[in-house]
Amino acid sequence: MTETDLADLARAKNLLENPGFIAKAADAVGTPIEKLLHALPEKASTAIQTATRTALEKALKVAVATLGGESGHEPSNIWHKVAVVATGAAGGAFGLASLPIELPVSTTIMLRSVADIARSKGEDLRTPESALACIEVFALGARTKSGDAAESAYYAVRIALARAVSEAAEYLAGKAAVEEGAPALVRLIATVAERFGVVVAEKAAAGLVPILGAVGGAAINVAFMDHFQDMAEGHFTVRSLERKYSTETVRAAYDKLPR
Repeated sequence: MTETDLADLARAKNLLENPGFIAKAADAVGTPIEKLLHALPEKASTAIQTATRTALEKALKVAVATLGGESGHEPSNIWHKVAVVATGAAGGAFGLASLPIELPVSTTIMLRSVADIARSKGEDLRTPESALACIEVFALGARTKSGDAAESAYYAVRIALARAVSEAAEYLAGKAAVEEGAPALVRLIATVAERFGVVVAEKAAAGLVPILGAVGGAAINVAFMDHFQDMAEGHFTVRSLERKYSTETVRAAYDKLPR
């Protein structure tokens, strides 16, 4: 690999292995989010799981039905952040109760930003593989309860998702639209939701800050968007290098780089 490509890979690894949503959210509300996670009411778990699955199902439909176009242009990250400010403001005004409504909207906006970044890295979103790689981003950057770094490592997540993504891509290759309840898609959504839900819980916890309000809700959503834009930047940089070299070559170089 060239020095330039190795430098790009190093930047990608720094983004992927050192996700910063909790830190960004804490900065936005001025409170450690870890402490707030324990304050989530019992019913919040069910609400978060339901909202997470609904958000990913809607995002998958968007990925398959409306994404496409030429690759190589610069992504419009700032405009997508502006878009989530409005949804975050509404969510901040109504708190946890707004999550089932707000999360699918903000997730769809984030998907458009993720897709924009994917195209800028040479992805052809007319193919199921690239469209599903955008959904894959929502599984990245979550820290498990055990805090085991190996469980959260970028390639470990991709390996865990590989079968579900492959089955979903094979299914979509023969379908013109997403059919609800298709086993291949249900498995993919369930696998991604398990990790995406961790970050959603952190987002919900940040919303518990007293008198957070619309301004604070908008700030949390910007941090949420910023986090997944970072994950997308890292993910699609790695994928672009894998297309240029090979998965094995890039993985070997990735593993040698410091965290």
